[in-house]
Amino acid sequence: MIIVLFSLIAWQGYGEYKSRRIADVVLKSVPDILKTKAPTATQRESATRSQFRCDGRTYCSQMKSCAEATFFLRNCPGVKMDGNNDGVPCEKQWCN
Repeated sequence: MIIVLFSLIAWQGYGEYKSRRIADVVLKSVPDILKTKAPTATQRESATRSQFRCDGRTYCSQMKSCAEATFFLRNCPGVKMDGNNDGVPCEKQWCN
């Protein structure tokens, strides 16, 4: 009876050891880029802020992209790019 009990404990221990070894091998094979964290919303916003700046432009025809128009709408006073006030600028030109 003691031999059977010891065998069951050893079998369970071996199964746990094997599953941890497999997990270690899988984690080592994952490329480093997948282990890095995605930028936070604050980091993305900071990158966008450094890319654009308020310079007096107010109309969609003066923008070059949806991202630029969105930045201006959210951060610059007096812009005229959201005629229907839904928060999406330049829907006919850039953000469609």
